[in-house]
Amino acid sequence: MSRLDFNHYDEAIEWIVGRISFGIKPGLSRMEKLMERLGNPENRLKFIHVAGTNGKGSTCAFLTSVLIECGYDVGTFTSPYIEKYTSRMQYNGANIPEADLLQLCNKLKPHVDAIAETELGSPTMFEVSTALAILYYATVVYPDYVVWETGLGGRLDSTNIVNPVVSVITNVGHDHMEILGNTIELVMAEKAGIVKAGVPVISAVEQPEAIAVLEQICAAKKTTLYLMDREYEYEVVSSELNKQQFNFKGLFRRIDGLGISLNGAHQYKNAAIAIMTLEILRQYYALIVEDEVLIRALHATKWPGRLEMISEQPRILLDGAHNPEGAQTLAAALKQTYKYQKLHLMMGMMGTKHHSAYLRHILPMVDTLVVTEPDFRSQMSANKLAELAKEISLEMNLQVEIVVEPNWKQALLTLKNFVSVEDLGVISGTLYLISDVRSWILYQSDSEKGW
Repeated sequence: MSRLDFNHYDEAIEWIVGRISFGIKPGLSRMEKLMERLGNPENRLKFIHVAGTNGKGSTCAFLTSVLIECGYDVGTFTSPYIEKYTSRMQYNGANIPEADLLQLCNKLKPHVDAIAETELGSPTMFEVSTALAILYYATVVYPDYVVWETGLGGRLDSTNIVNPVVSVITNVGHDHMEILGNTIELVMAEKAGIVKAGVPVISAVEQPEAIAVLEQICAAKKTTLYLMDREYEYEVVSSELNKQQFNFKGLFRRIDGLGISLNGAHQYKNAAIAIMTLEILRQYYALIVEDEVLIRALHATKWPGRLEMISEQPRILLDGAHNPEGAQTLAAALKQTYKYQKLHLMMGMMGTKHHSAYLRHILPMVDTLVVTEPDFRSQMSANKLAELAKEISLEMNLQVEIVVEPNWKQALLTLKNFVSVEDLGVISGTLYLISDVRSWILYQSDSEKGW
């Protein structure tokens, strides 16, 4: 194969995914060099940069849905992807065509190879993916806006190569602390690394210590912070399955009669973040958003793998909660939104994190726990996770039946056998597991999952 030629999409994907072996290497030096070699295509685009521990994906989905419904062309870059690599780079809700990705990989590879030979070292999978997305949006489809989700953290994340029109930080919590820092203040400082001079920031951060860090960074950058429950807020009107009604009040105006079909109390917050972001774009960039379009688009928004009822017979709910805050949110939704006699949970986790806090949130609700392993590197062994679950069950005096099945397909069959007509099955944990399960249930095929 020549330096420039990938002849097929599969070869290009193999090249990208093969870069996993280079691991995570925080820092922007390789991205800066890549963009410089490509002529800085990122400068041609208007980005809405979204960071945070949880809620990034849903917030991006709300923003994308509304902007498209308003008649704008929208690029959406998200991670990790649920089923297919091309779904992480979407244009107006459609995946990047395989032919376009193949062409862009051929264009990018010589530059990646050149940088790999320098002291900077080889660009990672996520850096290559970020560069491919920028090339797609800046040289192929030319969207009006790019909804741009961070991968890990913010300050040193490869997506931080861009200068956005607005920055969004959904929240901060206990995730990736081995990389981002072992306190909420340190994690906040990393997330707030996406803040740029003079670029407005919308956030729903709640912890006082995190707010203090964010305010300090915004002040230093001479930018305005719009904080939930201060500059904007929402009020719940009603909450039913697949139908949550609320009102929004911001600095500029009040909007009543809003509704979303995504479930869980946390989705009010994600929708409110998206609305405030759109309000800022209306004020500063003359974005045109009519209320009836906003209402229609919010209600139509879908986000796979988050409180998604993937099967009705038996009833099985998918949720990619993989950290303590995610487990708390899932537990709240299971209490408030769903009805069932017994709850049967299947879960698989990555071995890079400690999952005690996650289990303490969720185990008190569980009758049967099926522990399995995601089919991905660095997965946590099912036996080790089961031992941890047993320890916490004893500590909390819980009666939970724990079943260990390392093979996730077999674990799925086991879960289905437990779920009677009155029961609810839940599959949760790392999105690498959610990705495989979703593809298997819907299409009887394996996913391309990954970052």
